[in-house]
Amino acid sequence: MLTSLLSNIQDPSDLKKLSLDQLPKLAKELRGFVINIIATKEGHLGASLGVIELTIALHYVFDTPNDLLVWDVGHQAYPHKILTGRKDIFHTNRQLDGISGFPKRSESDYDTFGVGHSSTSISATLGMAIASKLKGDTNKQHIAVIGDASIASGMAFEGLNHAGVTDTNMLVILNDNAIGIDPSVGALKEYLTKAKVGIKPRKNNIIEALNFDYFGPIDGHDLPSLITTLEKLKTTKGPKLLHIITTKGKGLKQAEENQVKYHAPGKFDASTGDLISKDNVGLPPKFQDVFGHTILELARDNDKIVGITPAMPTGSSLKYMMEEIPDRAFDVGIAEQHAVTLAAGMATQGMIPFCTIYSTFLQRAYDQIIHDVALQNLPVIFCIDRAGIVGADGATHHGVFDIAYLNCIPNIIIAAPKDEIELRNLLYTASLGLNHPIAMRYPRGRGHILDWQKPFQEIEIRKATEISEGINIAIISTGIMAHNVSIAIDSIEENIGHYHFGFIKPLDTSLLEQILEKYNTIITIEDGVIKGGFGSNVITFANQHGFKNKIITLGVPDHFIHHGTVEELHDICGISSGKIQKTILKNL
Repeated sequence: MLTSLLSNIQDPSDLKKLSLDQLPKLAKELRGFVINIIATKEGHLGASLGVIELTIALHYVFDTPNDLLVWDVGHQAYPHKILTGRKDIFHTNRQLDGISGFPKRSESDYDTFGVGHSSTSISATLGMAIASKLKGDTNKQHIAVIGDASIASGMAFEGLNHAGVTDTNMLVILNDNAIGIDPSVGALKEYLTKAKVGIKPRKNNIIEALNFDYFGPIDGHDLPSLITTLEKLKTTKGPKLLHIITTKGKGLKQAEENQVKYHAPGKFDASTGDLISKDNVGLPPKFQDVFGHTILELARDNDKIVGITPAMPTGSSLKYMMEEIPDRAFDVGIAEQHAVTLAAGMATQGMIPFCTIYSTFLQRAYDQIIHDVALQNLPVIFCIDRAGIVGADGATHHGVFDIAYLNCIPNIIIAAPKDEIELRNLLYTASLGLNHPIAMRYPRGRGHILDWQKPFQEIEIRKATEISEGINIAIISTGIMAHNVSIAIDSIEENIGHYHFGFIKPLDTSLLEQILEKYNTIITIEDGVIKGGFGSNVITFANQHGFKNKIITLGVPDHFIHHGTVEELHDICGISSGKIQKTILKNL
Protein backbone atom coordinates (compact mmCIF):
# COMPACT_ATOMS: atom_id res chain seq x y z
CA MET A 1 0.00 0.00 0.00
CA LEU A 2 1.43 3.35 -1.02
CA THR A 3 1.81 5.96 1.69
CA SER A 4 0.46 9.44 1.14
CA LEU A 5 3.23 11.34 -0.63
CA LEU A 6 4.23 8.81 -3.28
CA SER A 7 0.63 7.79 -3.93
CA ASN A 8 -0.12 11.33 -5.12
CA ILE A 9 2.78 11.56 -7.56
CA GLN A 10 2.07 10.60 -11.15
CA ASP A 11 4.78 12.72 -12.77
CA PRO A 12 7.35 15.38 -11.79
CA SER A 13 4.75 18.18 -11.82
CA ASP A 14 3.22 16.53 -8.73
CA LEU A 15 6.66 16.23 -7.18
CA LYS A 16 7.19 19.98 -7.46
CA LYS A 17 4.09 20.60 -5.33
CA LEU A 18 5.89 19.21 -2.29
CA SER A 19 7.82 21.41 0.11
CA LEU A 20 11.52 20.86 0.67
CA ASP A 21 10.96 19.40 4.11
CA GLN A 22 8.61 16.75 2.64
CA LEU A 23 11.23 15.36 0.28
CA PRO A 24 13.12 13.16 2.81
CA LYS A 25 9.82 11.42 3.63
CA LEU A 26 9.21 10.90 -0.08
CA ALA A 27 12.70 9.44 -0.43
CA LYS A 28 11.94 6.93 2.32
CA GLU A 29 8.66 5.94 0.66
CA LEU A 30 10.27 5.65 -2.77
CA ARG A 31 13.08 3.50 -1.39
CA GLY A 32 10.55 1.22 0.29
CA PHE A 33 8.49 1.00 -2.90
CA VAL A 34 11.50 -0.12 -4.94
CA ILE A 35 12.51 -2.68 -2.30
CA ASN A 36 9.01 -4.17 -2.06
CA ILE A 37 8.58 -4.57 -5.82
CA ILE A 38 12.06 -5.94 -6.56
CA ALA A 39 11.85 -8.35 -3.61
CA THR A 40 9.20 -10.36 -5.47
CA LYS A 41 9.60 -9.35 -9.13
CA GLU A 42 13.43 -9.29 -9.20
CA GLY A 43 15.61 -6.81 -11.08
CA HIS A 44 18.46 -4.38 -10.47
CA LEU A 45 18.29 -3.29 -6.84
CA GLY A 46 21.50 -1.78 -5.46
CA ALA A 47 22.06 0.85 -8.16
CA SER A 48 18.49 2.15 -7.90
CA LEU A 49 18.60 2.40 -4.10
CA GLY A 50 21.76 4.46 -4.40
CA VAL A 51 20.16 7.22 -6.50
CA ILE A 52 16.83 7.75 -4.72
CA GLU A 53 17.72 11.22 -3.42
CA LEU A 54 19.48 12.21 -6.65
CA THR A 55 16.46 11.20 -8.75
CA ILE A 56 14.10 13.23 -6.59
CA ALA A 57 16.41 16.25 -6.67
CA LEU A 58 16.84 16.14 -10.45
CA HIS A 59 13.12 16.01 -11.20
CA TYR A 60 12.43 18.60 -8.48
CA VAL A 61 14.94 21.15 -9.77
CA PHE A 62 14.85 20.60 -13.54
CA ASP A 63 11.92 20.90 -15.95
CA THR A 64 11.91 17.33 -17.26
CA PRO A 65 11.18 16.18 -19.94
CA ASN A 66 11.83 19.61 -21.51
CA ASP A 67 15.18 19.55 -19.80
CA LEU A 68 16.91 16.42 -21.03
CA LEU A 69 18.09 13.80 -18.53
CA VAL A 70 20.18 10.80 -19.63
CA TRP A 71 20.95 7.89 -17.29
CA ASP A 72 24.13 5.97 -18.07
CA VAL A 73 23.73 2.15 -18.22
CA GLY A 74 20.14 2.51 -17.03
CA HIS A 75 19.94 -0.09 -14.28
CA GLN A 76 19.87 2.85 -11.86
CA ALA A 77 16.74 4.32 -13.43
CA TYR A 78 13.97 2.53 -11.49
CA PRO A 79 13.22 5.57 -9.25
CA HIS A 80 13.18 7.72 -12.38
CA LYS A 81 10.59 5.44 -13.97
CA ILE A 82 8.42 5.45 -10.85
CA LEU A 83 8.37 9.26 -10.66
CA THR A 84 7.66 9.69 -14.38
CA GLY A 85 4.28 8.05 -14.84
CA ARG A 86 5.11 4.36 -14.53
CA LYS A 87 4.53 3.78 -10.83
CA ASP A 88 1.28 1.88 -11.28
CA ILE A 89 2.78 -0.50 -13.85
CA PHE A 90 6.24 -0.78 -12.32
CA HIS A 91 5.40 -4.29 -11.11
CA THR A 92 5.53 -5.39 -14.78
CA ASN A 93 9.20 -4.38 -15.00
CA ARG A 94 11.25 -6.80 -17.18
CA GLN A 95 8.26 -9.09 -17.77
CA LEU A 96 6.84 -10.04 -21.17
CA ASP A 97 4.78 -7.08 -22.47
CA GLY A 98 5.70 -5.07 -19.35
CA ILE A 99 7.95 -2.04 -19.04
CA SER A 100 11.64 -2.32 -19.78
CA GLY A 101 14.30 -2.61 -17.11
CA PHE A 102 16.21 0.19 -18.82
CA PRO A 103 15.26 3.66 -20.14
CA LYS A 104 13.59 3.29 -23.51
CA ARG A 105 12.59 6.15 -25.79
CA SER A 106 9.46 4.44 -27.08
CA GLU A 107 8.23 3.94 -23.51
CA SER A 108 8.24 7.50 -22.21
CA ASP A 109 9.12 11.08 -23.18
CA TYR A 110 11.12 11.19 -19.96
CA ASP A 111 13.42 8.47 -21.31
CA THR A 112 15.41 10.75 -23.58
CA PHE A 113 17.93 8.11 -24.68
CA GLY A 114 17.82 4.33 -24.70
CA VAL A 115 20.59 2.85 -22.56
CA GLY A 116 21.64 -0.62 -21.46
CA HIS A 117 25.37 -0.53 -22.08
CA SER A 118 27.69 1.82 -20.26
CA SER A 119 29.50 5.09 -20.94
CA THR A 120 27.18 6.46 -23.64
CA SER A 121 25.52 9.22 -21.61
CA ILE A 122 28.12 11.97 -22.06
CA SER A 123 28.28 11.64 -25.84
CA ALA A 124 24.49 11.45 -26.17
CA THR A 125 23.93 14.41 -23.84
CA LEU A 126 26.56 16.47 -25.64
CA GLY A 127 24.82 15.70 -28.92
CA MET A 128 21.54 16.95 -27.45
CA ALA A 129 23.21 20.07 -26.05
CA ILE A 130 24.84 20.95 -29.36
CA ALA A 131 21.49 20.44 -31.12
CA SER A 132 19.79 22.79 -28.66
CA LYS A 133 22.45 25.43 -29.25
CA LEU A 134 22.09 25.13 -33.02
CA LYS A 135 18.34 25.60 -32.65
CA GLY A 136 18.85 28.68 -30.49
CA ASP A 137 17.45 27.12 -27.31
CA THR A 138 19.92 28.45 -24.75
CA ASN A 139 17.77 27.78 -21.68
CA LYS A 140 17.35 24.03 -22.07
CA GLN A 141 19.34 21.96 -19.56
CA HIS A 142 21.15 18.73 -20.51
CA ILE A 143 22.15 16.32 -17.72
CA ALA A 144 24.10 13.07 -17.89
CA VAL A 145 24.25 10.82 -14.82
CA ILE A 146 27.24 8.48 -15.02
CA GLY A 147 28.89 6.17 -12.49
CA ASP A 148 32.55 6.11 -11.53
CA ALA A 149 32.97 2.72 -13.24
CA SER A 150 31.40 3.97 -16.48
CA ILE A 151 33.34 7.22 -16.67
CA ALA A 152 36.58 5.25 -16.84
CA SER A 153 35.54 3.85 -20.23
CA GLY A 154 37.20 5.18 -23.35
CA MET A 155 33.94 6.44 -24.83
CA ALA A 156 33.22 8.53 -21.75
CA PHE A 157 36.66 10.15 -22.04
CA GLU A 158 36.01 10.83 -25.72
CA GLY A 159 32.80 12.62 -24.79
CA LEU A 160 34.47 14.63 -22.02
CA ASN A 161 37.32 15.57 -24.34
CA HIS A 162 34.92 16.96 -26.93
CA ALA A 163 32.55 18.60 -24.47
CA GLY A 164 35.42 20.49 -22.87
CA VAL A 165 36.01 22.55 -26.01
CA THR A 166 32.34 23.48 -26.43
CA ASP A 167 30.30 26.09 -24.60
CA THR A 168 27.22 23.91 -24.40
CA ASN A 169 24.83 24.00 -21.47
CA MET A 170 25.72 20.57 -20.15
CA LEU A 171 25.97 19.02 -16.70
CA VAL A 172 27.67 15.69 -16.01
CA ILE A 173 26.83 14.17 -12.64
CA LEU A 174 29.44 11.66 -11.53
CA ASN A 175 27.70 9.18 -9.23
CA ASP A 176 30.69 7.87 -7.30
CA ASN A 177 30.04 4.75 -5.23
CA ALA A 178 33.29 2.89 -6.04
CA ILE A 179 31.41 0.01 -7.68
CA GLY A 180 29.68 -0.85 -10.93
CA ILE A 181 28.57 -4.47 -10.88
CA ASP A 182 31.93 -5.42 -9.39
CA PRO A 183 34.22 -2.99 -7.53
CA SER A 184 35.62 -0.25 -9.77
CA VAL A 185 39.23 -0.57 -10.84
CA GLY A 186 41.97 1.55 -12.35
CA ALA A 187 43.93 4.74 -11.82
CA LEU A 188 40.88 7.02 -12.15
CA LYS A 189 39.16 5.13 -9.34
CA GLU A 190 42.20 5.78 -7.12
CA TYR A 191 42.14 9.46 -8.12
CA LEU A 192 38.47 9.79 -7.17
CA THR A 193 39.08 8.00 -3.88
CA LYS A 194 41.67 10.62 -2.96
CA ALA A 195 39.26 13.40 -3.91
CA LYS A 196 36.57 11.91 -1.64
CA VAL A 197 38.78 11.98 1.44
CA GLY A 198 40.16 15.39 0.83
CA ILE A 199 43.64 14.41 -0.33
CA LYS A 200 44.83 16.90 -2.92
CA PRO A 201 45.96 15.00 -6.03
CA ARG A 202 49.59 15.39 -7.08
CA LYS A 203 48.48 16.82 -10.41
CA ASN A 204 45.81 19.27 -11.48
CA ASN A 205 42.18 18.22 -11.20
CA ILE A 206 41.67 15.91 -14.16
CA ILE A 207 38.14 17.21 -14.77
CA GLU A 208 39.23 20.86 -14.77
CA ALA A 209 42.09 19.94 -17.09
CA LEU A 210 39.39 18.94 -19.59
CA ASN A 211 37.85 22.46 -19.30
CA PHE A 212 34.92 21.40 -17.11
CA ASP A 213 33.92 23.39 -14.06
CA TYR A 214 34.25 20.90 -11.20
CA PHE A 215 31.90 20.95 -8.20
CA GLY A 216 32.06 18.64 -5.21
CA PRO A 217 32.40 16.09 -3.96
CA ILE A 218 29.10 16.33 -2.05
CA ASP A 219 26.91 13.81 -0.26
CA GLY A 220 24.54 12.33 -2.82
CA HIS A 221 22.05 11.37 -0.10
CA ASP A 222 21.79 14.91 1.35
CA LEU A 223 18.69 16.23 -0.38
CA PRO A 224 18.97 19.89 0.74
CA SER A 225 22.58 20.04 -0.38
CA LEU A 226 21.78 18.34 -3.69
CA ILE A 227 18.93 20.73 -4.45
CA THR A 228 20.91 23.84 -3.51
CA THR A 229 23.83 22.73 -5.68
CA LEU A 230 21.65 21.80 -8.67
CA GLU A 231 19.84 25.15 -8.49
CA LYS A 232 23.21 26.88 -8.63
CA LEU A 233 24.38 24.76 -11.55
CA LYS A 234 21.27 25.65 -13.55
CA THR A 235 22.67 29.14 -13.96
CA THR A 236 26.29 28.12 -14.49
CA LYS A 237 27.18 28.32 -18.17
CA GLY A 238 29.26 25.85 -20.11
CA PRO A 239 30.19 22.24 -19.37
CA LYS A 240 30.33 21.35 -15.68
CA LEU A 241 30.70 18.22 -13.58
CA LEU A 242 29.16 17.55 -10.19
CA HIS A 243 30.89 14.84 -8.19
CA ILE A 244 28.51 13.18 -5.72
CA ILE A 245 29.27 10.39 -3.27
CA THR A 246 26.61 7.72 -2.83
CA THR A 247 26.25 4.27 -1.33
CA LYS A 248 25.06 1.53 -3.65
CA GLY A 249 22.18 -0.29 -1.93
CA LYS A 250 21.50 2.67 0.39
CA GLY A 251 18.75 1.97 2.89
CA LEU A 252 18.93 -1.82 2.86
CA LYS A 253 21.63 -3.09 5.20
CA GLN A 254 22.43 -6.28 3.29
CA ALA A 255 22.58 -4.40 -0.03
CA GLU A 256 25.02 -1.89 1.44
CA GLU A 257 27.22 -4.62 2.91
CA ASN A 258 27.17 -6.99 -0.08
CA GLN A 259 26.98 -4.68 -3.06
CA VAL A 260 28.04 -7.24 -5.67
CA LYS A 261 25.39 -9.78 -4.65
CA TYR A 262 22.63 -7.18 -4.29
CA HIS A 263 23.26 -5.57 -7.67
CA ALA A 264 20.55 -7.91 -8.98
CA PRO A 265 19.87 -10.28 -6.08
CA GLY A 266 16.85 -12.22 -7.26
CA LYS A 267 14.00 -12.66 -4.80
CA PHE A 268 14.50 -11.54 -1.19
CA ASP A 269 12.53 -10.78 1.96
CA ALA A 270 11.54 -7.11 1.71
CA SER A 271 11.23 -6.70 5.48
CA THR A 272 14.59 -8.23 6.42
CA GLY A 273 16.56 -7.95 3.20
CA ASP A 274 17.57 -11.60 3.46
CA LEU A 275 17.85 -13.48 0.18
CA ILE A 276 15.32 -16.22 -0.43
CA SER A 277 17.57 -19.20 -0.84
CA LYS A 278 17.36 -21.24 -3.99
CA ASP A 279 17.80 -24.96 -3.69
CA ASN A 280 20.62 -25.44 -6.16
CA VAL A 281 21.58 -28.85 -4.80
CA GLY A 282 21.55 -31.39 -7.58
CA LEU A 283 21.35 -28.74 -10.32
CA PRO A 284 23.84 -28.49 -13.19
CA PRO A 285 26.36 -25.63 -12.98
CA LYS A 286 26.01 -22.28 -14.71
CA PHE A 287 27.96 -22.14 -17.96
CA GLN A 288 29.93 -19.18 -16.59
CA ASP A 289 31.10 -21.35 -13.69
CA VAL A 290 32.13 -24.13 -16.05
CA PHE A 291 34.30 -21.53 -17.77
CA GLY A 292 35.59 -20.08 -14.50
CA HIS A 293 36.57 -23.36 -12.88
CA THR A 294 37.99 -24.80 -16.11
CA ILE A 295 40.25 -21.84 -16.93
CA LEU A 296 41.59 -21.96 -13.38
CA GLU A 297 42.25 -25.69 -13.70
CA LEU A 298 44.06 -25.13 -17.00
CA ALA A 299 46.02 -22.13 -15.72
CA ARG A 300 47.40 -24.10 -12.77
CA ASP A 301 49.23 -26.35 -15.24
CA ASN A 302 50.09 -23.77 -17.91
CA ASP A 303 51.75 -20.51 -16.89
CA LYS A 304 51.16 -18.99 -20.33
CA ILE A 305 47.41 -18.81 -19.75
CA VAL A 306 46.02 -15.38 -18.83
CA GLY A 307 42.41 -14.32 -18.24
CA ILE A 308 40.99 -10.92 -19.18
CA THR A 309 37.56 -9.42 -18.56
CA PRO A 310 36.18 -5.88 -18.90
CA ALA A 311 34.48 -5.32 -15.53
CA MET A 312 32.74 -8.72 -15.29
CA PRO A 313 34.87 -10.91 -12.97
CA THR A 314 31.83 -12.14 -11.05
CA GLY A 315 29.41 -12.38 -13.98
CA SER A 316 31.94 -14.27 -16.08
CA SER A 317 33.35 -16.25 -13.11
CA LEU A 318 36.90 -15.18 -13.91
CA LYS A 319 36.87 -14.28 -10.21
CA TYR A 320 38.03 -17.82 -9.35
CA MET A 321 41.27 -17.31 -11.26
CA MET A 322 41.61 -13.75 -9.95
CA GLU A 323 41.45 -15.04 -6.38
CA GLU A 324 44.01 -17.83 -6.83
CA ILE A 325 46.31 -16.48 -9.57
CA PRO A 326 45.80 -12.69 -9.43
CA ASP A 327 48.91 -11.83 -11.44
CA ARG A 328 47.52 -13.62 -14.52
CA ALA A 329 43.86 -12.56 -14.33
CA PHE A 330 42.93 -9.00 -15.26
CA ASP A 331 39.82 -6.89 -14.77
CA VAL A 332 40.44 -3.90 -17.04
CA GLY A 333 37.25 -2.02 -16.15
CA ILE A 334 34.49 -1.10 -18.61
CA ALA A 335 36.88 -1.06 -21.54
CA GLU A 336 36.03 -3.77 -24.06
CA GLN A 337 38.19 -2.30 -26.83
CA HIS A 338 41.19 -2.23 -24.53
CA ALA A 339 40.48 -5.78 -23.32
CA VAL A 340 40.58 -7.18 -26.85
CA THR A 341 43.74 -5.37 -27.94
CA LEU A 342 45.42 -6.14 -24.62
CA ALA A 343 44.74 -9.81 -25.35
CA ALA A 344 46.15 -9.36 -28.86
CA GLY A 345 49.30 -7.82 -27.47
CA MET A 346 49.75 -10.71 -25.07
CA ALA A 347 49.22 -13.22 -27.88
CA THR A 348 52.11 -11.68 -29.87
CA GLN A 349 54.39 -12.63 -27.00
CA GLY A 350 53.36 -16.26 -26.82
CA MET A 351 50.81 -15.96 -24.02
CA ILE A 352 47.47 -17.77 -24.28
CA PRO A 353 44.84 -15.08 -23.58
CA PHE A 354 41.29 -16.06 -22.68
CA CYS A 355 39.23 -12.90 -23.17
CA THR A 356 35.80 -13.35 -21.59
CA ILE A 357 33.19 -10.78 -22.57
CA TYR A 358 29.39 -10.87 -22.75
CA SER A 359 28.12 -11.18 -26.31
CA THR A 360 26.53 -7.72 -26.52
CA PHE A 361 29.51 -6.09 -24.83
CA LEU A 362 31.89 -7.64 -27.37
CA GLN A 363 30.00 -5.67 -30.04
CA ARG A 364 31.67 -2.58 -28.59
CA ALA A 365 35.10 -3.91 -29.65
CA TYR A 366 34.28 -4.90 -33.21
CA ASP A 367 37.09 -3.01 -34.88
CA GLN A 368 39.58 -4.49 -32.45
CA ILE A 369 38.38 -8.02 -33.27
CA ILE A 370 38.90 -7.37 -36.98
CA HIS A 371 41.96 -5.12 -37.04
CA ASP A 372 43.96 -6.15 -33.98
CA VAL A 373 43.15 -9.86 -33.77
CA ALA A 374 41.79 -11.46 -36.95
CA LEU A 375 43.76 -9.44 -39.51
CA GLN A 376 46.98 -10.40 -37.70
CA ASN A 377 45.68 -13.94 -37.13
CA LEU A 378 46.52 -13.82 -33.43
CA PRO A 379 45.25 -16.81 -31.41
CA VAL A 380 43.13 -14.89 -28.92
CA ILE A 381 40.47 -17.07 -27.28
CA PHE A 382 37.15 -15.21 -27.00
CA CYS A 383 34.85 -16.74 -24.39
CA ILE A 384 31.50 -15.19 -25.28
CA ASP A 385 29.22 -15.38 -22.27
CA ARG A 386 25.48 -14.55 -22.37
CA ALA A 387 25.20 -15.65 -26.01
CA GLY A 388 21.67 -16.11 -27.32
CA ILE A 389 18.45 -14.97 -25.63
CA VAL A 390 19.15 -13.84 -22.06
CA GLY A 391 15.63 -13.05 -20.81
CA ALA A 392 14.51 -10.10 -18.72
CA ASP A 393 17.34 -7.69 -19.61
CA GLY A 394 15.85 -7.49 -23.07
CA ALA A 395 17.04 -6.08 -26.38
CA THR A 396 20.16 -4.35 -25.06
CA HIS A 397 21.53 -7.60 -23.65
CA HIS A 398 20.35 -10.46 -25.90
CA GLY A 399 23.49 -12.02 -27.37
CA VAL A 400 21.87 -12.82 -30.70
CA PHE A 401 24.21 -10.99 -33.10
CA ASP A 402 27.58 -12.59 -32.37
CA ILE A 403 27.35 -15.40 -34.93
CA ALA A 404 26.43 -12.92 -37.66
CA TYR A 405 28.96 -10.24 -36.76
CA LEU A 406 31.82 -12.74 -36.44
CA ASN A 407 30.75 -14.86 -39.42
CA CYS A 408 32.05 -12.42 -42.00
CA ILE A 409 35.53 -12.01 -40.45
CA PRO A 410 38.34 -14.06 -42.04
CA ASN A 411 40.62 -16.26 -39.91
CA ILE A 412 38.29 -16.57 -36.93
CA ILE A 413 36.93 -19.91 -35.69
CA ILE A 414 33.37 -19.77 -34.29
CA ALA A 415 32.34 -22.54 -31.90
CA ALA A 416 29.08 -23.21 -30.08
CA PRO A 417 29.23 -26.11 -27.60
CA LYS A 418 26.00 -27.98 -26.96
CA ASP A 419 26.66 -28.60 -23.26
CA GLU A 420 29.02 -28.11 -20.32
CA ILE A 421 31.34 -30.99 -21.23
CA GLU A 422 31.81 -29.73 -24.76
CA LEU A 423 32.54 -26.22 -23.47
CA ARG A 424 35.12 -27.63 -21.07
CA ASN A 425 36.80 -29.62 -23.84
CA LEU A 426 36.79 -26.61 -26.18
CA LEU A 427 38.56 -24.53 -23.55
CA TYR A 428 41.11 -27.31 -23.13
CA THR A 429 41.62 -27.64 -26.90
CA ALA A 430 42.13 -23.90 -27.31
CA SER A 431 44.67 -23.89 -24.46
CA LEU A 432 46.83 -26.39 -26.37
CA GLY A 433 47.49 -23.76 -29.01
CA LEU A 434 45.66 -22.77 -32.19
CA ASN A 435 46.74 -21.16 -35.44
CA HIS A 436 43.75 -18.83 -35.48
CA PRO A 437 41.64 -16.81 -33.06
CA ILE A 438 38.59 -18.65 -31.76
CA ALA A 439 35.25 -17.44 -30.40
CA MET A 440 33.24 -19.87 -28.32
CA ARG A 441 29.71 -18.82 -27.42
CA TYR A 442 27.70 -20.12 -24.49
CA PRO A 443 24.47 -19.02 -22.79
CA ARG A 444 23.51 -17.40 -19.56
CA GLY A 445 22.28 -19.81 -16.91
CA ARG A 446 22.51 -23.53 -16.33
CA GLY A 447 22.93 -26.40 -18.71
CA HIS A 448 21.67 -29.94 -18.27
CA ILE A 449 24.66 -32.06 -17.21
CA LEU A 450 25.52 -32.73 -13.58
CA ASP A 451 28.67 -34.77 -14.02
CA TRP A 452 30.61 -32.30 -16.17
CA GLN A 453 34.09 -32.38 -14.62
CA LYS A 454 35.35 -35.28 -16.68
CA PRO A 455 38.93 -35.76 -17.94
CA PHE A 456 39.78 -33.39 -20.77
CA GLN A 457 39.47 -34.57 -24.36
CA GLU A 458 40.82 -32.65 -27.32
CA ILE A 459 38.16 -31.68 -29.85
CA GLU A 460 38.82 -31.83 -33.57
CA ILE A 461 38.28 -28.35 -34.98
CA ARG A 462 35.47 -28.26 -37.56
CA LYS A 463 34.14 -31.75 -36.68
CA ALA A 464 30.34 -32.10 -36.39
CA THR A 465 28.51 -35.08 -34.89
CA GLU A 466 25.49 -37.21 -35.70
CA ILE A 467 23.07 -37.42 -32.77
CA SER A 468 20.41 -39.47 -34.56
CA GLU A 469 19.87 -40.75 -38.09
CA GLY A 470 16.61 -40.16 -39.91
CA ILE A 471 14.91 -40.72 -43.25
CA ASN A 472 13.51 -37.61 -44.94
CA ILE A 473 14.09 -34.73 -42.52
CA ALA A 474 17.34 -33.68 -40.84
CA ILE A 475 17.70 -31.07 -38.11
CA ILE A 476 21.07 -29.31 -37.99
CA SER A 477 21.52 -27.49 -34.70
CA THR A 478 24.36 -25.50 -33.21
CA GLY A 479 25.11 -24.73 -29.58
CA ILE A 480 22.58 -25.39 -26.84
CA MET A 481 19.77 -25.59 -29.38
CA ALA A 482 20.72 -29.28 -29.61
CA HIS A 483 18.89 -29.77 -26.31
CA ASN A 484 15.66 -28.16 -27.56
CA VAL A 485 15.83 -30.27 -30.73
CA SER A 486 16.30 -33.51 -28.79
CA ILE A 487 13.19 -32.75 -26.73
CA ALA A 488 11.24 -31.80 -29.86
CA ILE A 489 11.93 -35.04 -31.75
CA ASP A 490 11.58 -37.31 -28.70
CA SER A 491 7.86 -37.79 -29.07
CA ILE A 492 7.75 -37.85 -32.88
CA GLU A 493 7.30 -41.38 -34.18
CA GLU A 494 9.04 -40.68 -37.50
CA ASN A 495 12.82 -41.08 -37.71
CA ILE A 496 14.22 -37.56 -37.68
CA GLY A 497 17.90 -36.97 -38.33
CA HIS A 498 19.67 -34.70 -35.85
CA TYR A 499 23.18 -33.35 -36.34
CA HIS A 500 25.11 -31.07 -33.99
CA PHE A 501 27.51 -28.59 -35.56
CA GLY A 502 29.69 -27.38 -32.71
CA PHE A 503 31.65 -25.33 -35.24
CA ILE A 504 29.78 -22.67 -37.15
CA LYS A 505 32.96 -21.62 -38.92
CA PRO A 506 34.64 -23.55 -40.41
CA LEU A 507 31.76 -25.89 -41.23
CA ASP A 508 32.19 -29.64 -41.35
CA THR A 509 31.57 -29.62 -45.09
CA SER A 510 32.18 -33.35 -45.40
CA LEU A 511 29.32 -34.25 -43.07
CA LEU A 512 27.16 -31.42 -44.41
CA GLU A 513 27.52 -32.79 -47.93
CA GLN A 514 26.42 -36.23 -46.73
CA ILE A 515 23.38 -34.70 -45.01
CA LEU A 516 22.39 -32.77 -48.14
CA GLU A 517 22.71 -35.91 -50.25
CA LYS A 518 20.62 -38.02 -47.85
CA TYR A 519 17.72 -35.78 -46.77
CA ASN A 520 15.13 -33.87 -48.79
CA THR A 521 14.32 -31.35 -46.07
CA ILE A 522 16.87 -29.66 -43.82
CA ILE A 523 15.95 -27.51 -40.79
CA THR A 524 18.73 -25.40 -39.24
CA ILE A 525 18.32 -24.04 -35.72
CA GLU A 526 20.35 -21.40 -33.90
CA ASP A 527 19.81 -19.02 -30.99
CA GLY A 528 21.05 -16.07 -33.00
CA VAL A 529 19.77 -13.91 -35.81
CA ILE A 530 18.84 -15.78 -38.96
CA LYS A 531 20.31 -13.11 -41.26
CA GLY A 532 23.98 -13.84 -41.69
CA GLY A 533 23.91 -16.64 -39.16
CA PHE A 534 24.60 -20.37 -39.04
CA GLY A 535 21.68 -21.27 -41.31
CA SER A 536 22.93 -18.88 -43.97
CA ASN A 537 26.26 -20.73 -43.98
CA VAL A 538 24.42 -23.99 -44.71
CA ILE A 539 22.35 -22.39 -47.48
CA THR A 540 25.44 -20.82 -49.04
CA PHE A 541 27.26 -24.17 -49.12
CA ALA A 542 24.21 -25.93 -50.60
CA ASN A 543 23.85 -23.30 -53.33
CA GLN A 544 27.54 -23.30 -54.20
CA HIS A 545 27.53 -27.08 -54.61
CA GLY A 546 24.34 -27.38 -56.62
CA PHE A 547 22.06 -28.90 -53.97
CA LYS A 548 18.31 -28.20 -54.31
CA ASN A 549 17.11 -29.33 -50.87
CA LYS A 550 14.32 -27.57 -49.03
CA ILE A 551 16.20 -25.69 -46.30
CA ILE A 552 14.27 -24.02 -43.45
CA THR A 553 16.18 -21.71 -41.13
CA LEU A 554 14.97 -21.21 -37.56
CA GLY A 555 16.45 -18.53 -35.33
CA VAL A 556 15.92 -14.97 -34.15
CA PRO A 557 13.87 -12.96 -36.68
CA ASP A 558 14.92 -9.64 -38.17
CA HIS A 559 13.63 -7.38 -35.43
CA PHE A 560 14.72 -6.60 -31.89
CA ILE A 561 13.46 -9.02 -29.25
CA HIS A 562 12.38 -7.38 -26.03
CA HIS A 563 12.14 -8.74 -22.50
CA GLY A 564 10.50 -11.81 -20.99
CA THR A 565 11.65 -15.18 -19.74
CA VAL A 566 14.05 -17.16 -21.91
CA GLU A 567 11.33 -19.78 -22.46
CA GLU A 568 8.78 -17.17 -23.54
CA LEU A 569 11.21 -15.54 -25.94
CA HIS A 570 12.40 -18.84 -27.41
CA ASP A 571 8.75 -19.56 -28.15
CA ILE A 572 8.28 -16.16 -29.80
CA CYS A 573 11.37 -16.79 -31.96
CA GLY A 574 10.17 -20.27 -32.91
CA ILE A 575 13.14 -22.06 -31.33
CA SER A 576 11.48 -23.55 -28.25
CA SER A 577 11.15 -27.34 -28.27
CA GLY A 578 7.40 -26.98 -28.84
CA LYS A 579 7.79 -24.68 -31.83
CA ILE A 580 10.58 -26.82 -33.29
CA GLN A 581 8.32 -29.86 -33.04
CA LYS A 582 5.53 -28.01 -34.86
CA THR A 583 7.94 -27.07 -37.66
CA ILE A 584 9.05 -30.69 -38.00
CA LEU A 585 5.49 -32.04 -38.10
CA LYS A 586 4.47 -29.41 -40.63
CA ASN A 587 7.23 -30.61 -42.98
CA LEU A 588 6.85 -34.39 -42.59
